[in-house]
Amino acid sequence: MTNIQKKILTLTTVVLVIMSAIWLALTYYNYKTHNQYNDILQRYLSMNEVTKKSQQVVTDLNNYMIEPTLQNLTLLQNSKEKVQQAKYGVYHLRNKDNDFTLTNYLHLIDSLVETTDRLIMFQMERDSESAAHEFSEANRTSTYISKMTLTLLDKELNTYNLFYRGIMEQSEEVLKLGIWVLLLITCILLIGSYWFSLTITKPIFQLTKAANTLSKGNFEQQVKVEANDEIAFLAKTFDRMRININNLISEIKQKAALERELQESKLLLQESQFRSLQSQINPHFLFNTLNTLSKKAYLEGSEETSDLLVSVASILRYNLKRQDRSVTLEDEYNVMQQYMAIQKARFTDRLLLITEIDEACLDVKIPALSLQPIIENAVIHAVEPKEDGGTIWFRVKEVNNVVHIEIEDDGEGMSDEKIRRILNEDTPQQIEGHSTGIGFINVIKRLRLFYGYEDVMEIESELGSGTRIKLKIKREGVETHD
Repeated sequence: MTNIQKKILTLTTVVLVIMSAIWLALTYYNYKTHNQYNDILQRYLSMNEVTKKSQQVVTDLNNYMIEPTLQNLTLLQNSKEKVQQAKYGVYHLRNKDNDFTLTNYLHLIDSLVETTDRLIMFQMERDSESAAHEFSEANRTSTYISKMTLTLLDKELNTYNLFYRGIMEQSEEVLKLGIWVLLLITCILLIGSYWFSLTITKPIFQLTKAANTLSKGNFEQQVKVEANDEIAFLAKTFDRMRININNLISEIKQKAALERELQESKLLLQESQFRSLQSQINPHFLFNTLNTLSKKAYLEGSEETSDLLVSVASILRYNLKRQDRSVTLEDEYNVMQQYMAIQKARFTDRLLLITEIDEACLDVKIPALSLQPIIENAVIHAVEPKEDGGTIWFRVKEVNNVVHIEIEDDGEGMSDEKIRRILNEDTPQQIEGHSTGIGFINVIKRLRLFYGYEDVMEIESELGSGTRIKLKIKREGVETHD
């Protein structure tokens, strides 16, 4: 796998190699041209050096003739040696154009050296006339050397004129070539940089596009990136994450479907339990009602019996019509009044019902036949056992968005153990004493199933101090059964 760092290093290396090659080529060309210029200049300097040294010899000869001291003789000998050295410096300047002239030039230098030697000899022999003749010869020879130097320089200029022009033309061509090479390299680098940027930006664009698709909730499309670097590894990791998320969503959907099925099954079971428990109330109630009617019919035989039968019929119709539905608290209150009318016919003045109703609470939903078993329980325990009868209070009020339905009696009350068993929905056989048993417990079960929370009923009671039963119905979230 080629990583991005390696790509950057490769591009940088290519650029450095190209720039280094251009720099080396230009440096080599400049070095070569510089050497050619130096060679030509050195030829001119070598020829000019001979002229200078020959003139210095003439000057030292004149000084020696005027004052033939050892010091002046030493200077003259040094000048002579320098002329000879300059002579050796022009040997390499020979070519086919200056061969003859350069040979004569070298002979003149030899002649000047010989004339100098003769002058020194005549001067030492104190032959002034011969020494003066040799000085004139040396001066004439030096003049010839100067003229010959100019002639050689002229020939050199003519010889290297074309060379100069060639160098100038070559410099112009190199400049043009450098410009074209620079433009070519610039184009190559631009194309290379564009291609290099594509190798990085194109996979990133593809990865961004895939991420945008995933952000819209499409987890089925595979993430594909055309690359062979870290971005490709990132894309593969991204695709694995997509697969994991897709699998997780599938699992969540399956679990949600299973939970819905379980919830539906639970609701069906609750509905079945609700109907089963509700159906158990009617026979129990019917038994007690018929017992009351039989006793009343035995004692009297009046129109009151007819009214009681009407009330019983109304209650039976209510049971048959509403046994599997919810009703309003107002409906339940009306049925409770009919039931209490029957019971008042039974107990006459021994039964006293006191109601305190907040009519704004009568629209709350409640399972059918929820109040009658509780009232019946109060009648059985608070009124029937006592010779003087008893009092039942029925209150409806709202506290903090919760409707409170209170049914209170002044009977003998019940023990804490019995309260615990009733609220824990123990079987009727486990509840001691004379009670409606199954009816009261079924009410608790039905209310808890209907409202969906456990704390739907409170029982406050002490032995010998009566009992108060409180139903707590939350207005918010009350389930409605049509």
